[in-house]
Amino acid sequence: MAQRKKKRTQISIRVLQAIIILLGLVILGRLFQLQILDYKTYEPLSRQNALRQQNVNPARGLIYDRHGKLMVDNKPIYSITIMPASYDSTKTPLLAELLNVPVKEVRNKIEEARSYSRYRTSRLFTEIDFKTFSMIQENIWQLPGIGHQIESKRDYPIDSLQASHVFGYLREVSKEEYLQQKNYHLGDKIGKTGLEKTYEPQLKGEYGTEYVLVNAMGQNLGSYQDGAIDEAPVKGADLRTTIDADLQLLAEDLMDGKRGAVVAMNPQTGGILSMVSAPQYDIRRLSGRIDGDYWKNINTDPENPLFNRASSSKQPPGSTFKPLMGLMGLEMDLITPRKTIYNPGYYSRGRRYNDLADPGQYNIGKALQESSNTFFFWLMDKMVHTYSIDRWYELASTFGLGQPTGIDLPNETAGILPDSTYLNDVLGEGTWGIGDQLSLGIGQGFMAASPLQMATVASQIANGGYAVKPHLVHSIAQSNGTVNLVNPDTIKISWIGQQEIETVKAGMRRVVTTGSGRYYADLDSVKVAGKTGTAQNPHGEDHGWFICFAPLDNPQIAVAVLIENGGYGSQSASPIASLLVERYLTGKIDRPYVYERVKEFKYQTEDS
Repeated sequence: MAQRKKKRTQISIRVLQAIIILLGLVILGRLFQLQILDYKTYEPLSRQNALRQQNVNPARGLIYDRHGKLMVDNKPIYSITIMPASYDSTKTPLLAELLNVPVKEVRNKIEEARSYSRYRTSRLFTEIDFKTFSMIQENIWQLPGIGHQIESKRDYPIDSLQASHVFGYLREVSKEEYLQQKNYHLGDKIGKTGLEKTYEPQLKGEYGTEYVLVNAMGQNLGSYQDGAIDEAPVKGADLRTTIDADLQLLAEDLMDGKRGAVVAMNPQTGGILSMVSAPQYDIRRLSGRIDGDYWKNINTDPENPLFNRASSSKQPPGSTFKPLMGLMGLEMDLITPRKTIYNPGYYSRGRRYNDLADPGQYNIGKALQESSNTFFFWLMDKMVHTYSIDRWYELASTFGLGQPTGIDLPNETAGILPDSTYLNDVLGEGTWGIGDQLSLGIGQGFMAASPLQMATVASQIANGGYAVKPHLVHSIAQSNGTVNLVNPDTIKISWIGQQEIETVKAGMRRVVTTGSGRYYADLDSVKVAGKTGTAQNPHGEDHGWFICFAPLDNPQIAVAVLIENGGYGSQSASPIASLLVERYLTGKIDRPYVYERVKEFKYQTEDS
């Protein structure tokens, strides 16, 4: 009996030994496969499971107004990331459920990240709310390869301030963008419009790097060597703009419910004090994750709120072009300050061109005051016969018409300033004549300009004939403390004389005191000079224009206002410009009745 029991024990021991040896051989075989046969496959992965290099996004540069008031800030948000090599695809339904996102969308995002890099961390979803973020963190043990980053989105701390066409918005880089530009990664934001686009290289900053320990599930175990080899990100540069935030708020308020644009400028430097394109879009709804329905609506809105009418629209400037016509006539010695012509109430040159100004004798001052079309038809007639349309073009172009001003915004229009080549191309060589040129003398016909260009014209008359370059940024402050000033040079327009400038400025002053601008533009506290304009519109109500500058003797602000389908500029555009001038130069508005007039005014649609 004892013998039999001893024998069974020996058999059991041998079986156990055989099992142990077999298991050892299996383990050794598996180690041999992993370490030798599959080394090239698993060595990079094992390294990733031990130590992971991650990008640290820099804080985007801030944007301030001319007084140092913060207008564009950053707000912290959560982003969910993925390391594709560590991710278990069977967990996609769970991840989609936690994110409350369709499974198909999650799979597409994962595939996009995998095509970018299997071994680099990529953003999967940005701007996750805290509740969703917390749920993912609670289940992170089931989601190998899933992590998070604390990032930021744009925030706008001044209530009600939009400046949407000035600031612009950010969007995620496209696949083509991050493949073409090495300094972008999947999920990064890039400026698409406005200052965000123009100054993207300065605002973006530079990536940092951190090394973290992770386990085989891809879960973060903490910093490697307490961050000793990490590299801190470099914050993007801050922009100090020329914008006056208070003036911008007022301009946006005055343009509410209207269609058109306002540009206010420092005529001595070209710095933009305020720029509004109406209607605007809600810049806050394009910050961070895009509101899909809102994005679709503003892209299909017939009012086209994404279009910057201030710098990109092309409209005939109408009678606001007449001050420049006066300067050119004086330069060509076709008129003098005292030379008069008789206005019978019309101008006849093959056809009759009616004039709303009363019949009588007109010199340049009175012609500007009463906006006599007859005077400027006659002057244009003399110009093209004594010289040529090309000479007219040469002088007008020195004021920035027919070409981009060079403002630091994308997609600026060049406008239209026709010369003989243009008319040959459009009408055919030898087929155009005086009738095609006369209307140019009153800012109509083939001519077109933006409010920005007309604000530039007003500024250059105001400052005595010095060409200025419109700009929105005054200085760029680097994170290392270096400040680079943006101060474009002003250059004297060679053909402009002091006497000619004073003559035209005096005429523009008469527009405000006794002419069409007297109803709303004349201020008791400040001497304003300006010119109203009404541009013909074949598709509906005419467009209203007004340009002005003040104070007359030492101009500090120049303004151009365009109200589409606004009718007479003296009624639609001049009240807005005068309120901006009043507020900027006196710090207050003492004419509440003018403010109420502006707020009650609604532009006429083409169907009205």
